[in-house]
Amino acid sequence: MWSQNYDPLKSPVLSTLVAAVPVVVLLGSIAAFRVRIHAAALMGLGIAAIIAAAVFHMPGKALAATTIYGAAFGLFPIGWIVLNIIFLYQLTVKQGLFDILRDNLARVAPDPRIQVILIAFSFGAFIEGVAGFGAPVAITAAILIQLGFKPLHASGLALIANTAPVAFGSLGIPITTLEQVTGLDALRISAMVGRQLPFFSLLIPFWAVAAFAGWRAMWGVWPAALTAGLAFAVPQFLVSNLHGPWLVDTLSGTCSIGALLSLLRWWQPAPFPTETSDREPTGSGPAGEPVLEQSRPRSWSPQERIRAWSPWLILTAFILIWGLPPVKRNLDRLFAPTITMPWLHNIVQRVPPVALEGAKPEPAQFRFNLLSATGTGIFLAALAAGGVMGFTPRGLARIYLESFWRIRFSLLTIAAMLALGTLTKYSGADATLGLALARTGSLYPFFGTLLGWLGVALTGSDTASNVLFGSLQRITAEQTGLSPILMTAANSSGGVMGKMVDAQSIVVASTATNWYGHEGSILRYVFFHSLALAVLMGLLVLLQAYVYPFTRMVVP
Repeated sequence: MWSQNYDPLKSPVLSTLVAAVPVVVLLGSIAAFRVRIHAAALMGLGIAAIIAAAVFHMPGKALAATTIYGAAFGLFPIGWIVLNIIFLYQLTVKQGLFDILRDNLARVAPDPRIQVILIAFSFGAFIEGVAGFGAPVAITAAILIQLGFKPLHASGLALIANTAPVAFGSLGIPITTLEQVTGLDALRISAMVGRQLPFFSLLIPFWAVAAFAGWRAMWGVWPAALTAGLAFAVPQFLVSNLHGPWLVDTLSGTCSIGALLSLLRWWQPAPFPTETSDREPTGSGPAGEPVLEQSRPRSWSPQERIRAWSPWLILTAFILIWGLPPVKRNLDRLFAPTITMPWLHNIVQRVPPVALEGAKPEPAQFRFNLLSATGTGIFLAALAAGGVMGFTPRGLARIYLESFWRIRFSLLTIAAMLALGTLTKYSGADATLGLALARTGSLYPFFGTLLGWLGVALTGSDTASNVLFGSLQRITAEQTGLSPILMTAANSSGGVMGKMVDAQSIVVASTATNWYGHEGSILRYVFFHSLALAVLMGLLVLLQAYVYPFTRMVVP
């Protein structure tokens, strides 16, 4: 058994600064020095390993096992999802179906601002509800590319839109995980998160369009943004408070899609220039850079339209089926081995104030649920879609190998990123960073929310951030006289804003848009939006902690 030490240098300031070095090196090398992201990830991992061994005194065998464990989780399920999304995307490209898809959607929602709301926000939220683990970003970014968006905008907008739904993603796993690590009732946490995120669900459609086209152009589609936001926010509040965390995104996303499509039957915005935006999007390249590459819609036969939409309709059906708990349970009964990591499982002990006194040692079991994994559903959807599109088995195999070769560095990067995040978790470096934010006195509701943001930025997952800091949030809240329900919920709600800047999600977006190697540009595009939204969430939680009538919103 090895117990973590959160102040190995006997100075909270020095320990925090040293713990932050791998993250600073990783993000700085990507954004400032434009180092290739797989090299930056390996560099950050190497520095994290040195610090874990030399500063935090993590045993060598546990360090090696942690690295392998994190890399394996990066490849499965996350890398598995990305590979198969790219496979499906390449099938549609080879057949030239994106022209038909783009023209067909242009008749329903010809304005690119509406397409951002419909695809990136509403449809992405639906996918987040049933899949998660990077699937919404990969799918919506790939569709936006097919609609003619530039890679930077397709990547960045998919990341910005994938915020408000994240806390209830994958049938509510982040919330139910908080129950497991804190001992608090998941229904109460769900209700509290449902009294924080709906404000941002209403805001995000406006925000995403403004990031794309500027605030003036955003007001040209305010009815669509308001409709999609309200149709998501209201069900999000009602379902999370009256039912629980399990179906929030699925039902809210469906309502948002239906309401927006209904609006578009009788309302369309004033024409929007498709060659250039009237204002440079925040974080984009040179002013006047083309935003879209769109041509005039032409007429297609009903058969051609069905053929163009079939890959994405088949994908949606498979993901929905694969997200059903009975389907997952039955598939897991057939094959879902659990691999216990030697030298790591139940070896690392978290200690107060990060964990409760007498907490169980950290488990380290790799669950290889190949049949029930979302990536497998996407793979089978791609095979079915390939058959509909007329590919031969040999042609499918060739394109699959081409897809694998195309994203080989992306898979390496994702593996290294997850190894880095897992290593900071098991070494205790992440908890050292978290404790620095926890020592903020009466401002803790604000900085505790940013702690959730930091957790997701480090780990790439709202679920992992809740595992990481859930107990710390409860303990600190009880010590400072705050509601533990408020602060554990704030960890998840604040965490969703960190989703757009975590390196794993950025790599997924760059890979889905065939823009690998430009992750620094994507990070610079989204960083302001991520931090600004996290600060706004922190201010809301601060009001809920101290200021009437916001205090009435806190779940008792």
